[in-house]
Amino acid sequence: MKTSPFAALTAILAALLASGLLLVGGAGPALAHDSLKSSSPAKGAEVESLEEVRLEFSATVRMPFVVVRGPDGAEYQSGEPVSDGPVVRQAVKASLPGGKYTIAYRIVSSDGHPVEGEIPFTLKGGPAAAAAASPSQSSAQSPAQSAAQSPAQSAAQSPAAASAAAQDGGTGFPVWLVIVIGALVGIGIGFLLSARKSKP
Repeated sequence: MKTSPFAALTAILAALLASGLLLVGGAGPALAHDSLKSSSPAKGAEVESLEEVRLEFSATVRMPFVVVRGPDGAEYQSGEPVSDGPVVRQAVKASLPGGKYTIAYRIVSSDGHPVEGEIPFTLKGGPAAAAAASPSQSSAQSPAQSAAQSPAQSAAQSPAAASAAAQDGGTGFPVWLVIVIGALVGIGIGFLLSARKSKP
């Protein structure tokens, strides 16, 4: 039985097409980059305290690199990140100031390609928040302290003020009396002089 060249060519093309589809289908999952599944803190979260950063990826990752950047631009990660399969943990320094933070990460995916990203979050507590609360507390206590001190200060100042007022009053009365007596004497002398001049 003879086979035509056209039929043989068709069979070869079909075989190549089938093998190509198998190669593409097998290479598809291998070419997919690993992605971040979850993080702690989560993106945009507000936390009261922070001891470590936890990142979980879709597959096992290699060569993790994590930076925790604070509100003042300083870096607050402590030591090197630790990876356990798809999970990466990064310790942070103690006594973090409150404010906005950014977690920047970079890992090597299971397919050999680098994957990086950033996760912003906010830290509510910290020394900065406590320092900001201290002036308000001292200012709130100052009126009470001044009110408590006012009676004592006024009591201490009242004798001096009373003595000064008494001195002013004592010196004012004799001066006023001398002026009145002088005016009356002057008027009396004027009348006497005018009476003498009027006599023939």
